[in-house]
Formats: sequence, structure tokens, C-alpha cells
Amino acid sequence: QVQLVESGGGVVQAGGSLRLSCAASGRTFSTYAMAWFRQVPGKERDFVAAISRSGGRTSYGDSVKGRFTVSRENAENTVYLQMNSLKPEDTAVYYCAADAYTRVYIATTRREYQYWGQGTQVTVSS
Repeated sequence: QVQLVESGGGVVQAGGSLRLSCAASGRTFSTYAMAWFRQVPGKERDFVAAISRSGGRTSYGDSVKGRFTVSRENAENTVYLQMNSLKPEDTAVYYCAADAYTRVYIATTRREYQYWGQGTQVTVSS
């Protein structure tokens, strides 16, 4: 089992940048594919980005392609989400998630991730 703690959220103006971090407990971090999702009140939790166990493969939601970058540092048990050119519609609670299953693809749906952090709020002002 893994425990996840997000940090780095805050308030930023449109066009600005933020970097989110997700620290994982345990010594088996490299066995989990990792992802970021986001959610606004009253809506579904949407896929943002994901990264394979080794970090060699990534996947992004259409709305963030070219603006967000997911990365990981297995030696530090941490996954990052660099968010550039932020827009007001990026405002949401951002969640880190871990997938323990061995897959030939990178999972991009909520139900495929077994472990979740508590979330961190990102607010982009116009």
C-alpha cells in the first residue's frame, strides 16, 4: 500500500505557472504508475496526466497538452506536475493517484487507480 501527499497548490494569475508535487510513502514507489486528476465541485474527476513506472512514457488530457508536464523522481518517491500558461478553467482540486497493476498501457481513467492523495487546490485568477 502507498500513501500520497500533494503539495504546491495555490493562487496564480492567468498565464502563470505552478509546480505540484506528490510525495509517496514506502520503498516500492517505482512499481506504481502515477497520475494527476482534477475536480471542480459538481463535476467528474478528470484525467490530467500520467507517467509510467520508469518515467519513460507519459499521457496527457487534451485540455493540458503542451502546457503541463508530468515527471517523476523514483529515488525521491515523488511525482511532479509542472503547469504553465495556466488558465482560469484550470482551477480545480488536483489529486495524485497511484496504479499498482501491471498494464501494457498507461491508465487514464479514475477507476484504474487504487490509491489517492487528499488533493491540493489550484486557483487561477483572470
